[in-house]
Amino acid sequence: MARTPTTNNTPDAQPGAPAGTPSREDEILMREIDDAVRQQDTVQFFQKYGVALGSAVALIIVGMLGYWWWDSTSEAALEEQSEAIVSALDSVEANDFAGAEEKVDGLVDDGSVGARSMARFLKAAAAIEQGETDRAVELYASIVADEEAPQSLRDLALIREISTNFDDRKPADIIAKLEGLAVPGNPYFGSAGELVAVAHLEAGNREEAGALFSAISQDETVPDTLRNRTRQMAGLLGVDAIVDVNELIKDQTSAAPPAGARGQ
Repeated sequence: MARTPTTNNTPDAQPGAPAGTPSREDEILMREIDDAVRQQDTVQFFQKYGVALGSAVALIIVGMLGYWWWDSTSEAALEEQSEAIVSALDSVEANDFAGAEEKVDGLVDDGSVGARSMARFLKAAAAIEQGETDRAVELYASIVADEEAPQSLRDLALIREISTNFDDRKPADIIAKLEGLAVPGNPYFGSAGELVAVAHLEAGNREEAGALFSAISQDETVPDTLRNRTRQMAGLLGVDAIVDVNELIKDQTSAAPPAGARGQ
């Protein structure tokens, strides 16, 4: 979860409070946000932003890599590398993360562009599951630094790198690194935008945070769960993120359980 702002520059700060004490407004705002995000499981979302890539996500990445992989490798090498990746994914499904890492060790440095990127993603995911956050961050950073890797994968790795140790980073650093991705039209707008918005909130930039939460909530290309969460955050910051009230009511009604199912 985002850290409570630590500045004491607001007009309603308690008289005589030590420097760095949150203002009453900050305390009330963050308490409201905490209550709201717990209802939407957002606490878990922010605290576990570095959760390992599951097999479904990994398979999506494999699909993204398909073109580059086939284009840059011989058929024999491709077959060998693909077998290693598929076998590692089987190990991930079986929660054998150490075994998954071992199966792709040889691809990290010597595989094709796609294979080594996939291997690093898998090893980073396994490292997180094994509590080795620092090593996961290093692996994601190595993908970002790989100039031969497709830009879309480097952007994804950057988001994973920052989200994995989000709470250990300065808000200004997060904003600077992700602001280029946190723009409407970018494939990673939702994920990068939410991270940047929370960083703005931590830095005390409520107007910027609210505007970005609102923009995400109104972007129809963003998953509904993320749109709902950011709409709520925008509302708590005093930004009206509801464009079509009737459509919102319809969405909430369709998402609600049948009357007879309540209380079961």
